[in-house]
Amino acid sequence: ECTMKTSIVFLLCITVFPGFSQGRVVGEDETGFAECNVFFPGQVPPEGFTEPFHVKICQQYNKEPRFATLYSTKDKIPLYSAFKYTKPAQNKEENWLVEPQIDDPENDLHEMVHEADIVGTVANLGANQALTSDYVGSGYERGLLNPSLLNEEDFQMATYTLTNAVPLSPSLSKSWHRDIGRVVEQALVPHCSKKDHLYLLAGAIPSSVRVKGKVSVPETLWLAACCDAPEGWSLGLVKKMNDEISLVDLTVGELEKQLLAGVHLFKGKCGEDNKSQEKMEAILQAVSEIRSGEQVGTSDNQEAKDGGLVRRVAGIIATPFIKLLELLIYVFVELVKFVFYFLWLVIKRVGGAVLDGLYSLWNGVVSYLKAISMVLISIPYDVGRVIINIVLGFLQIVQDVASLTYRILRIPVGFVLHLAAFPYQSICAIPSVLKDMATGIGGTFSLVIDATATLLHGFYYLACHIVKRFVPKGSSDD
Repeated sequence: ECTMKTSIVFLLCITVFPGFSQGRVVGEDETGFAECNVFFPGQVPPEGFTEPFHVKICQQYNKEPRFATLYSTKDKIPLYSAFKYTKPAQNKEENWLVEPQIDDPENDLHEMVHEADIVGTVANLGANQALTSDYVGSGYERGLLNPSLLNEEDFQMATYTLTNAVPLSPSLSKSWHRDIGRVVEQALVPHCSKKDHLYLLAGAIPSSVRVKGKVSVPETLWLAACCDAPEGWSLGLVKKMNDEISLVDLTVGELEKQLLAGVHLFKGKCGEDNKSQEKMEAILQAVSEIRSGEQVGTSDNQEAKDGGLVRRVAGIIATPFIKLLELLIYVFVELVKFVFYFLWLVIKRVGGAVLDGLYSLWNGVVSYLKAISMVLISIPYDVGRVIINIVLGFLQIVQDVASLTYRILRIPVGFVLHLAAFPYQSICAIPSVLKDMATGIGGTFSLVIDATATLLHGFYYLACHIVKRFVPKGSSDD
């Protein structure tokens, strides 16, 4: 139940239990509700809820399954929650959570968390589920389908999730949880021989009425019980939104007809066909007594009768102040959300700048180390190259010195060799000179002889020419 007191302290409560509860959205490829199938008879969930906006959630706390929920992302309310009766604990302070994966399946959060802790980190937050802001100032409370009062401590804390809540008026929420608690504890549990085989389904039928145009207000609340024991039985209960006092009992088959077509809540109808008539009569008698108020404490009835008029008058007087207080709480919540969001943006920007600086520093260090490594690696190569160049230069100097020495020494040596060879060459040249002289003298004599002969021949030719010129020609006979 959500009271004005707990609404006022809600913002303080959300920080009391960090890591409060865990939940897991079951994938479409998984059968049933995974680990939470234990909350159904024969581990078989209800059949017939096949719309694409029906999301299966295995509600967990401290890494243990606590109950199962079928959530409608279209109506932003659960269609049913499946659970078992456990020994109730004292009421705990409300501490509401949301399921991030319903709105953002790609995020890294795989458990339910406080809404204020994920503002700005989950994409489309509130697109597929109800948030605290949807209830503030609406006149409706967050009514639990799986009532916290029917659960022990760990289970009770796990019920305070918005995926287990529907919009209820304060009076209807109080009467629904009171009646369901008494029916379960006084009529159902005593008549189930195996207490751990009592399976409970608490559900809601959505209507067209929407809170702030988003969250569907149920037109009907219902409870289905199954005692899966040797002497099994099943029972259905219905409460209409327009009649807070009513609590109608009916068979599970009759209840299924009021839900979607083709819906089957329990496997094998949970002994509905062969149930014990005496046991069912005892259960129905207990339900009738609870409905008529015979087992309600006399102090409660007396208070309801005597103080009814006073509460109505006080309610009329207090309503404007309550609405004003709700408005102030809503403004305060939004302001706190804005402050958290602003701080988150500042931290994000500062963190981003720091990370960018660290990244740049890291890149500079890596580049510097890379450059140093390249220089260190190139040092042996450069040293080797310098040594080789020095050796080659030294060899070139030696070559130049040798060449210069050879050229300097070649002049006197050549002169000495030529001087030493002169006598030999001179003596060796005498025969050739004598031969040349003999050849020259012989040539001279031969030239003189040839010239004399030629001269004589010329004179002879001249004399013959003169004779022929001046001597008369004789006859041919001559």
